[in-house]
Amino acid sequence: MLAKVKSGAVVGVDGLLVDVEVDISRGLPVFTTVGLAEGAVRESKERVKAAVKNSGYDFPARRITINLAPADLKKGGTGYDLPIAVGILAAGDFLDPDRVADWCLIGELSLDGGLRPTPGILPMVLAARQAGVAAVMVPRANAAEAAMVQGVKLLSADSLGEAVEIIQGRRETPALEASSPVAAPPDYGVDFAEVRGQEYIKRALEIAAAGHHNILLQGPPGAGKTMLARRLPTILPELSFEEALETTKIYSVAGELPAGCGLLQTRPFRSPHHTVSDAGLIGGGKLPRPGQVSLAHNGILFLDELPEFRKNVLESLRQPLEDGQVTIARAQQSLLFPASFMLVAALNPCPCGHYPGNETHECTCTPAQIQRYRHRLSGPLLDRIDLYLEVAAVKFAEMSDHRPAEPSAAIRQRVAQAHEIQRRRFPRRKTAFYNSRMKPVDLDQHCRVDPASRRLLEEAVRRFGLSARAYHRILKIARTIADLADSRELTTAHLAEAIQYRRLEIK
Repeated sequence: MLAKVKSGAVVGVDGLLVDVEVDISRGLPVFTTVGLAEGAVRESKERVKAAVKNSGYDFPARRITINLAPADLKKGGTGYDLPIAVGILAAGDFLDPDRVADWCLIGELSLDGGLRPTPGILPMVLAARQAGVAAVMVPRANAAEAAMVQGVKLLSADSLGEAVEIIQGRRETPALEASSPVAAPPDYGVDFAEVRGQEYIKRALEIAAAGHHNILLQGPPGAGKTMLARRLPTILPELSFEEALETTKIYSVAGELPAGCGLLQTRPFRSPHHTVSDAGLIGGGKLPRPGQVSLAHNGILFLDELPEFRKNVLESLRQPLEDGQVTIARAQQSLLFPASFMLVAALNPCPCGHYPGNETHECTCTPAQIQRYRHRLSGPLLDRIDLYLEVAAVKFAEMSDHRPAEPSAAIRQRVAQAHEIQRRRFPRRKTAFYNSRMKPVDLDQHCRVDPASRRLLEEAVRRFGLSARAYHRILKIARTIADLADSRELTTAHLAEAIQYRRLEIK
């Protein structure tokens, strides 16, 4: 007897439908799974067998063959348990094979027949909707996530027995209602109103947030580099629905979506430890999964103590910083992971943190140690950073000043207005497009300068030895400064402020 049911797979961060074909024939009891099944899928036979028996059904003592098509796609994860179990019941004449053929089933089974939450639900449900599947069933723990998809009949169950009763029509279960969540004000627990002093740094962070520019903070220990970086998300506008859906897909595939969460409401802030591997940062693995740069998509990637990261790990950042995506190449396939993030990096000026010239502490590093410390960061990587900032220690008068500083909400309003200007400037872009992503053709159109500004730029390039990439980044920063001032034209003042954020070498 043959039965067919649909399920889903994840390729990169996108979903793909998989046909689960179950054949039960005469012969010695054998359970075989074919179709490039990985370890977790091959082990499903033990979970399925126990779940079927403990749910009160007879497990057929015959030859069972499971085929997962397309056969040339590697199948991983545990989401095939439910469709395999239902397929076995249909092939064993307990269910009508024609009835189950219209279903897409996703879920991991426990030994007692319960359904466990499964990663990657959102992209798989999106794929089922695109393919025109009649109905999709997911574990109840994934119901909020699946309900973000509109245009497909969605149901959820807590166990194999409940799923079978729903398919048979013996249990009336209302379909999940597709919902578009109402955005609630994000609560980060921190605010720029708590920051005393550092007005120059806060201004630069506002510019970085307004234009999605990468930024580097250099200063001695205790100057507030990490404290400032962790408050940067509080001045970024809320995620649009499209951005939230795209970000949630990544977290769903990575298995990092919080329990009961349907859609991420706040921009990601990822801060990996400096011992992270290149696969952990960029993504990869036997079945490639998103790395930290993809988990920071539409948000911030914060790398504290930047020179402490391994050099090969830092160099792997160059492609995502330039292209906004990561390419994971394997012998059989090449996958693209989105990775459009703001890089915020922090470092000390030397290994001890108190570079010569520090007014309060004496540097204990030798010239050779300082040189080795600096050489951990390559020129091509630093050239992809837009703003360089020297974070000085806060003076006592500023620390003891109890006057309230400008809150994050006020800064976020200006940043949101600048984002709206950029959205209108690039209306044909399918996704959010910021000044930092402008190409040379965009610069020619939107960053024209008058003769006085041209002379200023020429002097800056000559004096500081700026590369062509650095020259273009100055224009992008100046464009963002002009947007914050609601100015259509670039002025000398905009360019002068932009130039001061660019330095060729780290002091």
